Amino acid sequence: MTHRRLFVVSLIASLSLMVILQAVDGPLRTAAAPQGIVSFELAGTAEQAAAIVQSWDILARMHAGLSLGLDYLFMLAYATAFMLACLWAATRWSAAWARWLGQALAWAMPVAAVADAIENAALWRTLHEPVAPWPALARSMALIKFGLLAAALLFVVLTLLGRGVSGLRRQAEGGG
Repeated sequence: MTHRRLFVVSLIASLSLMVILQAVDGPLRTAAAPQGIVSFELAGTAEQAAAIVQSWDILARMHAGLSLGLDYLFMLAYATAFMLACLWAATRWSAAWARWLGQALAWAMPVAAVADAIENAALWRTLHEPVAPWPALARSMALIKFGLLAAALLFVVLTLLGRGVSGLRRQAEGGG
């Protein structure tokens, strides 16, 4: 499979799983967890995690378990899509440092997925027994994951914007 096809497949899988995960997240949104599973990921303390778990009824807890399970598929899909997007974006830069950065961000995507997997394992433990150190571990891994994904997304968006701006500039100058 070509990189382009693999990117399209992983992007479609990521977006599809994102929609499903949003639907699964509905019952997880409570006063204690206004952002649903993300609130749980970022709880950080046993007290906050316990408050979130206690705010969920049995159906919501089942949804949390389903969300954690589906997230393993999601992390494979999003890590692949982000990795390929960063590798593509790296080839669009003429500056060596930018090409290096794009490649480094691409190879950081498996790290983000591993952080997500560790986070999910800690959340699974927290779901059943919200005690230290699991909520703090989940939060730490979530922050690593979100930070790496945000950096990769920013790199790809800046590449797309830069390419668009330079393309517009060429058109304005009559270069096509």
